[in-house]
Amino acid sequence: MAAVALDHLSKRFDDVVAVDDFSLQVAEGELLVLLGPSGCGKTTTLRIIAGFTEASGGTVRIGDRDITREPPYRRNIGVVFQNYALFPHLSVFENVAFGLRRRRCAEAEIAQRTERALALVKLETLAQRLPKQLSGGQQQRVALARALVIEPDVLLLDEPLSNLDAKLRHDVRQEMRRLQKLLRITTIMVTHDQDEAMSMGDRLVVMSGGRIQQIGFAQDLYLRPRNHFVASFIGRANFLEGRVDGDGSVFVTRSGLELACARSDPAATSLMIRPESITLLDAAAAGPNVLPATVEVVTYLGSTSELILRLTSEETVMVSQPSVPGTDAPRHFTTGQALSIRIDPASAVGIAPS
Repeated sequence: MAAVALDHLSKRFDDVVAVDDFSLQVAEGELLVLLGPSGCGKTTTLRIIAGFTEASGGTVRIGDRDITREPPYRRNIGVVFQNYALFPHLSVFENVAFGLRRRRCAEAEIAQRTERALALVKLETLAQRLPKQLSGGQQQRVALARALVIEPDVLLLDEPLSNLDAKLRHDVRQEMRRLQKLLRITTIMVTHDQDEAMSMGDRLVVMSGGRIQQIGFAQDLYLRPRNHFVASFIGRANFLEGRVDGDGSVFVTRSGLELACARSDPAATSLMIRPESITLLDAAAAGPNVLPATVEVVTYLGSTSELILRLTSEETVMVSQPSVPGTDAPRHFTTGQALSIRIDPASAVGIAPS
């Protein structure tokens, strides 16, 4: 287990800058997630750490070692790939033992460490099967055991759950998080799935265009996004365009709606409102931050219901409300129904452009 430090890392492919002046500290035992859309540079950053891609500039350190120019096999890093990269002709046991054999470990040590790694991922009874005889979730756990068996200083996970169905993905990510906490291994994971990132990461790094947009805990990024890109990428949000008025405690939309807000960037051009922070009221309701609205769309999602409400000819908001147990909640609302909403000022944030 060791800390990781990236200092002014960059990578250029001809005229394309994939990673741009990237600096980051990962603490010992931390699970840090690089999150962003395709092409944002997250996988390139991971490959530079692993040694599969050479950096154009900057340094990579693990603990007190500068590994920037070291080949992958000298870095003592475990990697789990998106496609698992298992050897189809080798048994589960031999797939996991492969790295130890490359290190010329003694047979007794190979057997002991491989059996221990398989027990960690609960696959000891499947040691003699071939990869084709396993489910997707089992193959993923074999790949994880193979990365862990070498006792790496750092574990890298490249979209490790993307090939699994939704139910299995939820179960496997809980198991991976349990193992990471148990072993206290420094881990860096790449994903484009915000739910996956928020449920697994100690901290998140939101990337765009090869640059870091914001680093922080999931709750901080959700409630206090630095800019429009982060606000739109972490969770769902409503955006009302306009300007900050006065001391920053009031936001005026393009259509003239005035809404109190708790905090605003002086350069804010939009007001972010999370769907769950909007309260539905009777049509006759009045008061601060209370606005008339008309129901346009109702969607029932089981535990929650989503409503699209029109505020003005130019502006709509999405509202998320808990569904009433034992009832078909959307039937309480009809298209064209008049009601009012209250926007919680504490949850209304004026944010600057990306």
